[in-house]
Amino acid sequence: MQGQKAISEMQKQSVQPPGPQVQQQIENIQIQVNQKKNELLEQKNQALQQLQQVQTLELEQQVSQGQIESVFTADIGDNLIKKMQVEILLRDGVIEEVRGEV
Repeated sequence: MQGQKAISEMQKQSVQPPGPQVQQQIENIQIQVNQKKNELLEQKNQALQQLQQVQTLELEQQVSQGQIESVFTADIGDNLIKKMQVEILLRDGVIEEVRGEV
C-alpha cells in the first residue's frame, strides 16, 4: 500500500506525462513492492507449515528444535564424542532435563 501511495504521489506531482527519470523511480518502487510481497508470502507459507506440523503433535511428544553451539571444558582422557552429544530438554522454554555428559 505504501508503494502504491508513493507511485500515486509521484504521478500527481507530474503535470505532464512522467519523464524517463520518474518512470524509472516508479519501476524501482514497483520492484521493491513485489520483493516485499514475495518475502511476506514466504513468511506466511513458513508459518502455515509450522502450524500444520504443530497440529500433528501429540501432548508430551518431544521434538528436536535445533542445535546450540557453546563452549565447554574438556580435559585429557575425556570422551569428546559423549561431550558433544548432550541434549537439553525444554518445556515452555525452561530447562527440564540435561541428558548426556556435561
